[in-house]
Amino acid sequence: MSGMPVAFAVERGSRQAWVTLAAGMALVALAASLPFWGESSWMREFVEIACYFVFAMMWNLLAGYGGMVSIGQQAFFGLGGYVMLMLGNFAGMNPFLAIPLGALAAGLVAIPVSWVAFRLSGGYFAIGTWVIAEVFRLGFANMSAVGGGSGTTLTALRGIDKATRESLTYWIALACVVGAIALVYLFLRSKQGLALLAIRDNEVAAESQGIAVRRMKLAVYGVAALGAGLAGALYFVGNLRISPDAAFSVNWTAFAIFMVVIGGIGRIEGPIVGALLFWALNKFFSDWGTWYLLGLGLVAVLVTLFFRQGLWGFVQQRWGWTLFPTGRVLKLYR
Repeated sequence: MSGMPVAFAVERGSRQAWVTLAAGMALVALAASLPFWGESSWMREFVEIACYFVFAMMWNLLAGYGGMVSIGQQAFFGLGGYVMLMLGNFAGMNPFLAIPLGALAAGLVAIPVSWVAFRLSGGYFAIGTWVIAEVFRLGFANMSAVGGGSGTTLTALRGIDKATRESLTYWIALACVVGAIALVYLFLRSKQGLALLAIRDNEVAAESQGIAVRRMKLAVYGVAALGAGLAGALYFVGNLRISPDAAFSVNWTAFAIFMVVIGGIGRIEGPIVGALLFWALNKFFSDWGTWYLLGLGLVAVLVTLFFRQGLWGFVQQRWGWTLFPTGRVLKLYR
């Protein structure tokens, strides 16, 4: 046996991944046809949960993979929404075309914001990001041009009929969901993704291996902000009205954390499972008011006690299912 030749190979995919790709493409094709046969209420619900999902996916990239736990990502969510509205109402731009520009603006603003946020670490970083979000909220609340504290309405869509507006918003939301999953998946399979995981595990060790820690963290922070701005711009195109309290509410980050923790932090499947569960809970129990919020908290506590790695983490450990394999497995062949 000792004289037998040994070969090594690194496997990065799996049969489950190919099945996931085929099923995903079929599902996206079916979903793209929804405006032709579905009800408008279905499209509105999908747009809302798509915004939550994209926001949660970006928070998972930032905290689950980058180790930067932020509770102030609503700053970029609201900023994306307000930039979209200002471009539409004041610059005469089509709001649908302004959605990516709102996202880009959020990503660019994240660069100077990072100079402040990165001076903090751990719990101080989390609180600091919340304070930054509050500064954004107060700033827009004192801008009379956008309605101040009471907010304003997106008037740039008045010339577009309701059916067309809902269909376009839905298709953009679907594209954002697919794009967010593809972006995170391809990034994590790259060398930069490996570098990010190394930084999350140990910054000092990663830097000793030649990884540009600060530059990588800045890139991830900017991408997460861009994604949050995209979700915000999309949400308020569908909502048609924006206000500082709605745009910069800490509930956005709280719900994102709920979805990621419930589904499984540090896994692409986590926000997907968490978003679907959150939609179901919100759909059937949101009318219960305070009891609904207490129920969300109870679900979060139970999952963290009995499923420490989230629901998908439990499934992965129990049955070995990985829909989006991002790791590398060394196989030995004789």
